[in-house]
Amino acid sequence: MPAPLAPSLYYLSNFHRALDWIDERYADLLDAEEAAFIAGFRELPLPSQALLVRLAMRKGPHFRAGKLSYAEIGDISEAAAPLLELGWLSDSYPLALDELLPLLLKDELIARFHDDLPRASLKKAELYEHLHAYHDQVKTFAGWYPDLDRLYTLMATPLCDRLRLLFFGNLQQDWSEFVLADLGIFRYESVPFTADSRAFRCRDDLETYIHLWNGAVRFEAGEPIAELLAELGDLRTDNPYLQARHGRLLYRMAYQLEREGELDAALALYRRTAAEGSRQRQIRVLERLQRFDEAHALVLAALAAPESDGELQLVERARTRLVRQLGLPKDKPGKPTPPLRIDLELPRPDFNVEFAVQAVLHEDAAPVYYVENALICSLFGLLCWEVIFAPLPGAFFHPFQAGPSDLNRADFVTRRAEGFAARLALLDGNTYRAAIRDTYTAKSGILSPFVHWELLDENLLEQALQCLPAAHLKLWFERLLADPKANRAGMPDLIQFWPDEARYRMIEVKGPGDRLQDNQKRWLDFCAKHGMPVEVCYVRWQEEPA
Repeated sequence: MPAPLAPSLYYLSNFHRALDWIDERYADLLDAEEAAFIAGFRELPLPSQALLVRLAMRKGPHFRAGKLSYAEIGDISEAAAPLLELGWLSDSYPLALDELLPLLLKDELIARFHDDLPRASLKKAELYEHLHAYHDQVKTFAGWYPDLDRLYTLMATPLCDRLRLLFFGNLQQDWSEFVLADLGIFRYESVPFTADSRAFRCRDDLETYIHLWNGAVRFEAGEPIAELLAELGDLRTDNPYLQARHGRLLYRMAYQLEREGELDAALALYRRTAAEGSRQRQIRVLERLQRFDEAHALVLAALAAPESDGELQLVERARTRLVRQLGLPKDKPGKPTPPLRIDLELPRPDFNVEFAVQAVLHEDAAPVYYVENALICSLFGLLCWEVIFAPLPGAFFHPFQAGPSDLNRADFVTRRAEGFAARLALLDGNTYRAAIRDTYTAKSGILSPFVHWELLDENLLEQALQCLPAAHLKLWFERLLADPKANRAGMPDLIQFWPDEARYRMIEVKGPGDRLQDNQKRWLDFCAKHGMPVEVCYVRWQEEPA
């Protein structure tokens, strides 16, 4: 085993850990270039290894030698020499003018191009427009500026990105995760990894992810959607992780086409994706195209098997519109039971209206907490912790995950149905409080997609366990499981406890001009149907004296 590195080389130690992880779990997926990089990197002198990792962690790919100074590396040119020989670094990269300008100080730019500029007072961003004679020139940095310091260009960036993708299973996370975890800023659950603990099962999976990622980046940059679709082609994969990413990308493209008025193209694209919300958008597009019969047929299909409460709410509105358009008999849907109402007139505060209402309603014997979605989700996350972090195939594939990768997939609950049922069954007896308390103690501060540690202290936890009936907790948790992504939001802002009476009420706060959102209406209706005490507080401001 190699000797431990000096503390100042912590980032290099982390990179070695990542390479060892990739070697152990993804050796069969590596191409020749990646395998050669891992083997060759380990043979480099430590300063060269450290320099490459430093550059890979910085925004690049171009770095002026004069701005590179690391005490633990020492002489930068000496550390760079082996990297230049391997081609992982270059000091002769050809630069166009638009690549050159961001690397220069304004004084350096003016000194080089002074005769071509109308005046030195131009902003740096404006100077490019006046250097027409140089727009088509391409030179090395030394060719542009023979007397300035050396420029290094990291040529291994795409390769390092692929290794980062293999380790994290995504390109959103980067190597700073190691540092944040080492410093204790983020703490992650320890989940056992098996041979199935991989985001990518074959080389095609890796290439498909990169293909989708590049397509998404180009879409964000505004490239024509038709060209992107032609290059993306039809996705052929049985990897649910990639299927979900592909579906979301198609949905975003379809929505953009809809916004631009390209309704036929948007409709065709919505029909290609099973992403959540695509059916409801098809209905809206068909309405805009005045293809009301088709829209109505899709509404009926959605009503028969809604994908979520959110979709059901939207398609019921669409049915009302379409019945009117098609002259069909009107339905008389039952109206939701309105929640109890509180009206307050308050001085205009300097802080959130929720805190103003909290201050007015709070009593020593009946404390009020601003919890919004955090309390119920946290109690659920504590009770079901072991199920959420179960080491199922494809759910966890690196040590820096705050939750399972399939959390927002349609099969998240069904894959864990037996485990969730067992944990919710605890609510039928008297052991659930101890189970929640034990998890609170054992897992305190560890990241979870449900538990809000910044809000949940022991006092709030104990009052919640004392005042919230187990039957209500079970109903809330079952609704969370019906649609974990959507139903984690929309819960009332405040909760008030009467610990001596073991009872509570929830309060949604609405300031002047604020209206209930759809997800809030769904939660309020759910609570009303099940006899849960919930009220809506409408606030108006007191008129200020003249």
